[in-house]
Amino acid sequence: MSVPLLSTLIFFPVIGALSLLLVDGKEVRTIRVMALIISLIELLLALPLWFLFDKSTYLMQFTEQHAWIPALNINYSLGIDGISILFILLSALITTLSILVSWESIRTKVKEFFIAVLLLEGAMIGVFCALDFFLFYIFWEAMLIPMFLIIGIWGGPNRIYATVKFFLYTLIGSLLMLIGIITLYAQGGHTFDILKLAEQTFPIKLQMMLFWAFFAAFAVKVPMWPVHTWLPDAHTEAPTAGSVILAGILIKMGAYGFLRFSMPILPDATQAMMIPMIVLSLIGIIYGGVICLAQTDLKRLIAYSSVSHMGFVTLGLYALNPQSVEGGILQMINHGVVTGALFLCIGMVYERTHTRVIADYGGLATTMPVFASFFLLFTLASVGLPGTNGFIGEFLILLGSFITRPWIAVFAATGLILGAWYMLWLYQRLFFNAVNDKVLNLPELNRREIITLVPMVLLIFWIGLYPNALLSFMHESVTHLLNQVYGTPEAISQVSTLIMR
Repeated sequence: MSVPLLSTLIFFPVIGALSLLLVDGKEVRTIRVMALIISLIELLLALPLWFLFDKSTYLMQFTEQHAWIPALNINYSLGIDGISILFILLSALITTLSILVSWESIRTKVKEFFIAVLLLEGAMIGVFCALDFFLFYIFWEAMLIPMFLIIGIWGGPNRIYATVKFFLYTLIGSLLMLIGIITLYAQGGHTFDILKLAEQTFPIKLQMMLFWAFFAAFAVKVPMWPVHTWLPDAHTEAPTAGSVILAGILIKMGAYGFLRFSMPILPDATQAMMIPMIVLSLIGIIYGGVICLAQTDLKRLIAYSSVSHMGFVTLGLYALNPQSVEGGILQMINHGVVTGALFLCIGMVYERTHTRVIADYGGLATTMPVFASFFLLFTLASVGLPGTNGFIGEFLILLGSFITRPWIAVFAATGLILGAWYMLWLYQRLFFNAVNDKVLNLPELNRREIITLVPMVLLIFWIGLYPNALLSFMHESVTHLLNQVYGTPEAISQVSTLIMR
């Protein structure tokens, strides 16, 4: 294409954010409307990717490449495949909904808040488009700044502690990844080109060292057990938009890193670390579910549920067969939709009550029946009810896990039981216990809030009833990815036999 569509998607929200600098900070409504229009235009600009994408090939599409720092062989290189395209579309949607849900809840430094959100959107999309390691690292680190500000300025009473913890965890992991990138550059022919590096063969000892360097960054971002402890604090203190973006997009970047870098560039280390990664994933699934049962804060409960759900994602990726990997990618999208929707709901009810303590609620089904209906749907999607998007992702992961080792699927299924337990128990306490005085006269959802939630409802049923709409994008890319890990297409078709041996 002659139009640099990916560059447009990256820099349009950045230009939009800069345009907000020209608006008087007192013109709050104008700022909100401008931010919403910018995010809607960005969403419309992303839609051609869906219609123009060629699903019959694994090759990168919409590519752009320009020399950036020739002396170091650094290029401005962009492109997407059947995996990354889905996250670009999700990023554009989540950003728009985050702006809508922040319409009234953000009352101080409104201009600065929406500037941070739009800058964050540009950096997120850049991560999913970058095909040069140096460029990827720039976008990866650029995400930290606006999210640091969103939590640190507009967060809760313990926002400074949560922000510093979030920043340190992610920064330390990123610095170790930087060491790995520099090592790859030195050992891989002095190139940062991700596709060229994936074509090379590195010694197993070097691969293992690089695997752990990348693991430090990606596992923290997922977050995997035991480097997950920053997530509940960040979610609890972040404003609603921060929690939605964090759950919907940012934590997916860790799993995306495993897919884009660890697996194709370090195939021998990936196979060697398959069982340890699966074990860590299973621990995260069960640990996250058990901890959820002890939570008294709404946001912390959903945050710990993310640890469990993302454990399913990494389990699917490292079961290393087509069913599990496609299920893991699909579950990344599903988690972004469902958990993002749950955080939207929590933010809406928090605006009315100013409390996240579960015991302070009760009887919301009587006072807010429309809200109760939305929350019930998102709850059922979270526990994987057939017909919702949560079911098909978990089904593919369990199927692929069973192919790899039957015992893996048995342990993973424990997480499904725990998930149904803590989510349905949460729903009972919020909506069917005795009506608490604090929620006796709460107003029902308004039109803006309903409009914010409806896209999530449509996605839940669309993906749940017709998952091939998304799976068809990733078939060729996943097959090629596993081909890179195992070596030949024949090995992919016989992956079950190879693993069982």
